[in-house]
Amino acid sequence: MTERLWTGSMMARRTVVVATANKNKVRELKALFEDLPLELVSVASLTNRRIEVVEDGDTFEENARKKARGYAAALAMPALADDSGLEVDALNGDPGVRSARYAGEDVTDADNTKKLLHNLAALGDSVGPRTARFRCVLTLFDPTQPDRLVEGTGACEGFIAPAPRGQGGFGYDPVFLVRDVPGDRTMAELSEEEKNVVSHRARAALDLRQRLREWLGMSKPRG
Repeated sequence: MTERLWTGSMMARRTVVVATANKNKVRELKALFEDLPLELVSVASLTNRRIEVVEDGDTFEENARKKARGYAAALAMPALADDSGLEVDALNGDPGVRSARYAGEDVTDADNTKKLLHNLAALGDSVGPRTARFRCVLTLFDPTQPDRLVEGTGACEGFIAPAPRGQGGFGYDPVFLVRDVPGDRTMAELSEEEKNVVSHRARAALDLRQRLREWLGMSKPRG
């Protein structure tokens, strides 16, 4: 993520709103795309009104596309939307697309995590390995190009810890043990730099990068 792909004298920056009220997601996405000529801005920096998009899709892709289109229409500018969540195999893929609302509407991360651990504990010893994964879809929609979506996907495999650990991250990070890092650490125990290499959002960003470069006019479309 550190390769410098442009210089300010070569290309003007494009302003894109991040389609979320989650400050943590905005911060992570800014870091993941800091070397591209993108000015990622928060909704709060543009308007005081709350933008409502009903996330009733059955997949992360559907919800990301709805959010990108909804925010782009509301603010008349390109919007980058993230839809992501946790899939736990023993819970048949739950909480999935309802990860942010697992314990109900307007709940805290701690409420969602508590319900997740409770539901796993209720399965007893039959649960086996508590395998899980974070999934992420990133979708950019430009209202001047309504027939085109710029999209990337990513996943991070791991396990559910018996109790929260770590002070970093957000969401389910404190109970998600990352498979691809040494030391049996949760996502919340990783540094920001480590997380921005292995996380589902980082991998979706990596998948999105070439398409973003094409949208920005930095490279020719493939195929």
